[in-house]
Amino acid sequence: SPSSSPPLWICCYSLKKSMMLNREDALIDTSFSLESFLHDTFPSGFLWSSGTSAFQTEGAWDQEGKGPSIWDHFIHSSVNANSSARTANVASDSYTRWEEDVEALELLGVRSYSFSLSWPRLFPDGHAGSQPNAAAVDHYSRLIERLLQSKIEPIVTIHHWDLPQVLQENYGGWKNHTLVGLFEEYAAFCFRTFGGRVRYWLTMHNPYLVAVHGYGTGLHAPGERGGPSGSLIVAHNLIRAHAKAWHTYNTHFRPTQKGKVSIALGTHWVEPRRGQATADNIELCQKSIEAVLGWFAHPIFSDGDYPVSLKTKHGATMPIFTPEEKLWVQKTADFFSLSFGPNNLRLGQNLIQYGQTVTPDLRRVLSWIKLEYGNPRVLVAEGGWFSEASVGREDTVAIYLMKSFINQVLQAIKFDGVQVFGYSAWSLVDAFEWNYGYAVRRGLFYIDFSQQNRTRAPKTSAQYYQRIIADNGFLSDETFGEVKGRFPCDFHWGVIMVLTLCSFTDPRVYSWNLTGDGSLRPVPGVKLHTRPAQCTDYLAIHGHLHLLESTGASHYRFALNWSLILPQGDLSHVNTEALRYYHCVLTELKKQNLETVVILYYPTHRAPNLGLPGPLQDSGGWLNNSTVEAFQEYAALCYQQLAYLVQYWITINEPNRLIDVYSNAKEKHEAAHNLLLAHAKAWRLYEREHYSQHGARISLALHADWAEPANPFLDSHTAAAQRFLLFEIGRFLDPLLGTKYEEKHNNGGYPQEIKAYLDERARMMGLPGSALPTFSEIEKKELRGALSFIALNHFTTRLVSPYLHRQAMFQDKQPPDHDCMILSDPTWPTSSLGQALVPWGLRKILNWVSDRYGGALPIFITASGVDDQAAAEDKLRQYYLRTYLQEGLKARQLDGVNLQGFYLWKLQDRHVPQFGVFMSRQHQSKAKASITVYREIIANRGFPGDDSMQTCSLTELHQPCSVCSWMFKNKAMVVFGGCLLITGLMFAALVIFVIITKRNQTRARGGRTNTMGRRRRREGASVCSCPRVKC
Repeated sequence: SPSSSPPLWICCYSLKKSMMLNREDALIDTSFSLESFLHDTFPSGFLWSSGTSAFQTEGAWDQEGKGPSIWDHFIHSSVNANSSARTANVASDSYTRWEEDVEALELLGVRSYSFSLSWPRLFPDGHAGSQPNAAAVDHYSRLIERLLQSKIEPIVTIHHWDLPQVLQENYGGWKNHTLVGLFEEYAAFCFRTFGGRVRYWLTMHNPYLVAVHGYGTGLHAPGERGGPSGSLIVAHNLIRAHAKAWHTYNTHFRPTQKGKVSIALGTHWVEPRRGQATADNIELCQKSIEAVLGWFAHPIFSDGDYPVSLKTKHGATMPIFTPEEKLWVQKTADFFSLSFGPNNLRLGQNLIQYGQTVTPDLRRVLSWIKLEYGNPRVLVAEGGWFSEASVGREDTVAIYLMKSFINQVLQAIKFDGVQVFGYSAWSLVDAFEWNYGYAVRRGLFYIDFSQQNRTRAPKTSAQYYQRIIADNGFLSDETFGEVKGRFPCDFHWGVIMVLTLCSFTDPRVYSWNLTGDGSLRPVPGVKLHTRPAQCTDYLAIHGHLHLLESTGASHYRFALNWSLILPQGDLSHVNTEALRYYHCVLTELKKQNLETVVILYYPTHRAPNLGLPGPLQDSGGWLNNSTVEAFQEYAALCYQQLAYLVQYWITINEPNRLIDVYSNAKEKHEAAHNLLLAHAKAWRLYEREHYSQHGARISLALHADWAEPANPFLDSHTAAAQRFLLFEIGRFLDPLLGTKYEEKHNNGGYPQEIKAYLDERARMMGLPGSALPTFSEIEKKELRGALSFIALNHFTTRLVSPYLHRQAMFQDKQPPDHDCMILSDPTWPTSSLGQALVPWGLRKILNWVSDRYGGALPIFITASGVDDQAAAEDKLRQYYLRTYLQEGLKARQLDGVNLQGFYLWKLQDRHVPQFGVFMSRQHQSKAKASITVYREIIANRGFPGDDSMQTCSLTELHQPCSVCSWMFKNKAMVVFGGCLLITGLMFAALVIFVIITKRNQTRARGGRTNTMGRRRRREGASVCSCPRVKC
């Protein structure tokens, strides 16, 4: 479950509070929250809602008696008034299609609807003392009645930015104190007319943007550029107008209507950048929030006055509340209403200073409100983000932002004790987005503004919100539960290390610090005579063995260096020193009863050589078929020298990642083709010449992250995820294994799905055919079955969606052959390098591979791990090990996957803390806390349901031997037969000794010369063979 400790920068919420200062050490803890998503439900009766505003959606701007608003005037003044594509003249047409809006609400299953009344529609002249527009009153009455019939609670905003234009022209708008009284009259009319059917009122929506953008920067209507001083006056009048309206309701309407009144306040969130949480920076963050949210919230929810930081900043230009005003402004809200959307966050970007960052973290804002204003009840009156208009109904990104925002609210309730009672997803339908027009969309329901009928079509975000509402939150999946059980006795518990050749056999003499920089430099022309290299020369070997032993692992994976062993790419120059080093490593591991997995070719994935010998890369690398033959020659040398010490070989590590370095689809296909052929030739070579003697298993290791459909409501995303897996994994495994679903007439080669997809893609592009190569019949035969086990390197899960071809055109990029894009779920916990931790993805990829290729071959996770910046208490890695191995156990125990091993990446850091379970040698190879976790899991062979220790018997650890079994049953006969054999051998030896002695005595008489001649002939007959390189 997520950490129940305060959020990371909760110290920024209120630096002044002593309760926070007393917890300073805990609050500035930058340790990783072990999971950032909470599976739980909201409190019973939680008010799920969606919202709109009148100006953005109603349209009918001049129909049935409506007067113009400042926004009508603002837009019409800047564009052609007849261009409805740039105005809100029709907008979503909700004034006439309001019943369709209610049907949309019913489809969602919400319990409330937040909408605003149009002041210029109700009172075209702006004065509530005059006769109201009867058509407008009837419209809102019908809407409220229909909502109540559908058991949907209306949440009504009295004023959402659309001030009557006449008030702007006659009084100067909100700059004039007169509007305080006019707004009070208007609010009183709304309470009197609709209040008997409305329990929740919001006087106005996000007055900060009205004051700053409307009267300060001029970006919003009425477009005045009065600067900070103008904004301060407007804000002052807005606060007083709200307070007047609240007192009116409190005095005249609350006793009978029993409703609640508040004001929707908007804000951004700002926090110190990582590593820059100084006291000064935290204080600046506090002031930044006070300058936005606190500007309005502090007078209303606190002491009736502005924050001290704001008064200090603006000095004499800051308006002043009289003592009497302070008394009637404070506490004029029955709950806290929060607007949290892109408009405020965009503005927040202009307010941050060096060392700060604006983030869309709703949980931290809610916690700030609780701490600053005494834990009020909170309604999130606006929550959501925007999508580009071109996205249409498939608003995948919006789903994950909604998921993130709503889960942050849930965490604020469950962990921080914030009293949130409702959430309104903004907005219900696509609408006119103020100064962005129709370029962006925020609706849950799609509207094609080029069509007159303005039909509401649910987006995928609407389907997702519908699910959240139905579940009242985020129900836990049974797959997230823990299982008890053990892995088998012969399970591979592995660790991985990158080896570096280092010994004391260098014959050169060095001088130190000649230039004062502390460096060693060889003395030219001076060499010493050194003895032959021995295993004891390689100091790192024993250091690695010591570290490896402390992990409790049974297996060790490392890679040979092709370019080091054969610098020229052929046998013209064999680096025997490198072979001797690897031989020593394997010998020492053997002495410790540790099994090894040896990789022949470990690509670097970097230019210039990709881990290949330079001459091979220069001649085309994997685009040249000659590299296939060179690899076979290299593999033959490694087998000859090391085969008797190795039981598991990996020919090529992650060929599916290696091909990514090639620039176009044709080169990727050719490289993959040759890599497959190289593997098959190396496999067949071992099968012919070494398997009968050494019996090792051989595979290639594929990078195998799980691909999850980014949008679960779209078939196109499901298809994209499957296509991604086929290109990533099926491209390499199908030619080697086929599939268990394969039709008889398909006699090998690449997946049929890939072939069909690429052929169709080529046809659509007007090409004669795809660039995918084909295998000859001989090659197919050589490939099929050339795999002894399935090796997968798994680290994370990817969200996959179809590629946006319009984006490719815009960026002038060639889309990948699989036509897939990679997205990220912001609710997944991630490491400092951006690796998402998604444990269930391991189980899914194991099942996918097992389902496609059957369970006959064992599967090994030959690399898995996560980076963790902690030098000692690497909590992230501890969490990773427990949860990923849990999913591996589920796959084996519940799903029947033939999982036989797990190799942790990796043993030791090179420099700074990253993937290693030990610090680098510069830091004395100190063990991290995750070592204890891994060792414990290994000792228990998983997650047993009790504390009992079960030891593995020899018969479980080793394959049964029939000869050994017969000898064990007939021990007496074996001993008696052995005695007879020894006696017979001794007697035979005695006879041979006597015969040889007598013969030598006879030959001694033949003279010295003949004896020496015969000796020379015997020595000249010896044959020289190439011995195996040893330490």
